[in-house]
Amino acid sequence: MISKQDVQHIAKLARLGLTEREIKKFQKELSKILDYIEKLKEVDVCGIEPSLHSAQPLSYGLGIMREDKESSKFKVQSSKLIELAPEIKRGYLKVKKII
Repeated sequence: MISKQDVQHIAKLARLGLTEREIKKFQKELSKILDYIEKLKEVDVCGIEPSLHSAQPLSYGLGIMREDKESSKFKVQSSKLIELAPEIKRGYLKVKKII
């Protein structure tokens, strides 16, 4: 089981003020998490290829690339938008500065 001092140290690093009741609660919860991680370490994953996270590009950084070209559909929409804009600067919508 994780010690009270460990929980207090983690809380200090996270800048959390914990009551004695919360410390006891987190001792139990963090201990359960660490026990589960130990169980996961026992699983044999030899021969299993790593999978990628959905936010990670495919092939470890190589990703699927496409040609960057203008779509005629969006060109028509953007020209209509520019016609309706109150102010235009160099072909773009001019908006108020936000700081």
